[in-house]
Amino acid sequence: MISDFLLIQNLLICSIPHFLSLRLANGLNRCEGRVEVYYNDYWGTVCDDDWDILDAQVVCQQLDCGVAVAMDSNSKYGQTLIPIVLDNVDCEGSETNLGHCDSLGWGVHNCYHYEDVAIKYGSVRLVDGRDFCQGRVEIYYQGRWGTVCDDDWDAREAEVVCRQLGCGQVVSAHTNSYFGYGTGHILLDNVNCMGGEEQLAQCTNLGWSNHNCGHHEDAGITCSALMAIRVVDGYDSCQGRVEVQYDDVWGTVCDDGWDMANAIVVCRQLGCGMALEVKLQAYYGYGTGPILLDNVHCTGAETHLSMCAHSGLGQHNCGHHEDAGVTCTRSLRLVDGQHECEGRLEMYLNSKWGTVCDDAWDIPDAKVVCRQLGCGEAIAAWGEAHFGQGTGTILLDNLKCNGTEASLRNCSHISWDVHNCDHSEDAGVTCSLS
Repeated sequence: MISDFLLIQNLLICSIPHFLSLRLANGLNRCEGRVEVYYNDYWGTVCDDDWDILDAQVVCQQLDCGVAVAMDSNSKYGQTLIPIVLDNVDCEGSETNLGHCDSLGWGVHNCYHYEDVAIKYGSVRLVDGRDFCQGRVEIYYQGRWGTVCDDDWDAREAEVVCRQLGCGQVVSAHTNSYFGYGTGHILLDNVNCMGGEEQLAQCTNLGWSNHNCGHHEDAGITCSALMAIRVVDGYDSCQGRVEVQYDDVWGTVCDDGWDMANAIVVCRQLGCGMALEVKLQAYYGYGTGPILLDNVHCTGAETHLSMCAHSGLGQHNCGHHEDAGVTCTRSLRLVDGQHECEGRLEMYLNSKWGTVCDDAWDIPDAKVVCRQLGCGEAIAAWGEAHFGQGTGTILLDNLKCNGTEASLRNCSHISWDVHNCDHSEDAGVTCSLS
């Protein structure tokens, strides 16, 4: 009975109040700084174990501070002597109070103050574009979103927004409601940036809600960050550790929330057919360099991984032991040969297999196929349906590789499905198997 009572007593001590007061300390304004929570007459900090953009967004909503754009370095805001009161906070992102989120319990942690959570909030979003780095510019002010008028709008203002969102370089600054009419208030007009500002609101303007515009003048931008993608350290170019490229740097993807819908998008973007498996916990080995994406959430319908929701570029709480991977169906296969590395070449595109015409087909092309399939060296490049005639679509013709490409898709060719061939000209390959 005594042990049962102590267990219950400990659970009661560790339970979290359903409503927590919050503040951000030592920032430049009330919406930036070290996260501190108040309960039972004292303030305490929050440890960064498992902290991500969803947790930050709950704090954002509770403080009416717009949208969270970064989990900032706490070193900027100093360390404190008040107790650490929360650890392993896990929010879904829709909670209205941090006290509604899961955690280890009040006062339970294994942290030091150099792990205190800090947040920096932004106030800009892009809407109605093809991804999070393109669209109509909207800014958050006093609890509401509004648009920006295009008077004086040019690449300098767009540069600031792209930087603020972590979206790379400016591609275009759009005017005349290029992405459609917004609704609600027009919050800024005659914005003039030098180009070096961290946030759009720091640029000179007419003042909040002062304008002579209509929504037909809503400003928009396109930034560069539709990220390239690759898979590495698998057996071929359609399986391996997922890596994305941003600002000429390749980085990995953390496996938090990594699922089959994400894998479907990766395989589609790579042209690698269907997703077969999701791989977690650095199945294909530890990557190097930055971890660029975390908490990726795709519906499965997106054409690029960067179009999916995620924690923000470079925002994560992961190590390379959590690098995500995928296994897709191969985009190439060799059929009707004597072994798996010999046969008629077939490619997978738009949910169907098709053949390649033998016009201009030679050893450099065969080298790329053998490398892509992990089949050793190219022994022969066959034409005239050497391994029998295929069926279905002839997908490629006049393929011209130099022999160094990582994938057949990187070689020069005329447009997909454009050819002057029939299946009597299906190309084939023999590789060395080792």
